[in-house]
Amino acid sequence: MIYLLYLLLAILTVGFSVRLSHYVDLLDSKTHLSGAFIGGVLLAAVTSLPEMFTSLTAVLGLDKPNLVLGNILGSNIFNFAILGVLLVFFTKIYQKSKIAKSHRTTLFFTIIMYLLVLGGINFNYNLKIGFINCNIFTLLILVAYGISVYKMGSDSTGEAETKLVSDLSVSQIVLRFIIYSILLVLTSIVLTDVSDRVNVELGLGTTVGGAILLGIATSLPELSASFSLVKMGNFNASVGNVVGSCCFNFIILSVTDLLYNKHGLFAGGMSALPFVICGIISAILTYIALKFQKNKALVILCGVGIVVSYIASIALTM
Repeated sequence: MIYLLYLLLAILTVGFSVRLSHYVDLLDSKTHLSGAFIGGVLLAAVTSLPEMFTSLTAVLGLDKPNLVLGNILGSNIFNFAILGVLLVFFTKIYQKSKIAKSHRTTLFFTIIMYLLVLGGINFNYNLKIGFINCNIFTLLILVAYGISVYKMGSDSTGEAETKLVSDLSVSQIVLRFIIYSILLVLTSIVLTDVSDRVNVELGLGTTVGGAILLGIATSLPELSASFSLVKMGNFNASVGNVVGSCCFNFIILSVTDLLYNKHGLFAGGMSALPFVICGIISAILTYIALKFQKNKALVILCGVGIVVSYIASIALTM
């Protein structure tokens, strides 16, 4: 019964995400916001809502910080794997698309944030100022993300290849966007508890369980939204969704660490190191694929490498 419930919640997550990607594409067509900002910030933030609420539930409701590390870092590496698959199977579409240069900037800051997480795991430098009690690397992650968003918002070099036509007004699109976002959040909260029960049933460790059960389940929005956007001819927003979601997920780590005042989110996080290392490798390979977009062989090689990196991360933590 618990497995069927997990499957049902996963299906609902996909369904809500597909609708969200549709409304995001409509916003891309009907507003003057850059495609990079819409895919990399707006859609990325929304499709990362499951990671946020499952992570908050994991520490505030279940008191399992390692579940958060597994969830976020596992989601990130799975997100990169999604992009890797897109690069391999939709190479021609990718090469013909106008991809925003700011995605490379976002990847650069994503790598920096990975290194900051690595620092947080290895060095427990807690900062206590008033009600703030967190690892100093947490605050540095927030700064890095703020700079990346600033850089992203001013870029309009990549736009959707296909402009959708709809009778809906911008306000109607936004309203529907908000409704489906709320539904996605509610589903995510229930999904956390169900995933933890499945994790106990299977006897997996909290970090590995978080990466496999929560990491994949909460990345279903990125998976469905990304494929949906590519089919709509908006590969730029799809790349922005994946890259932006990976970047935004580090904010979730920071927020969770700020709210979790027991012994720090990164304490005891050594088991998550394979996800960090493989995540850095995936981010670098993605950067190369974006930098050399016209080189078909290199793009496919990078895509395969990203998928292999994901498989390796799971194998190393089992």
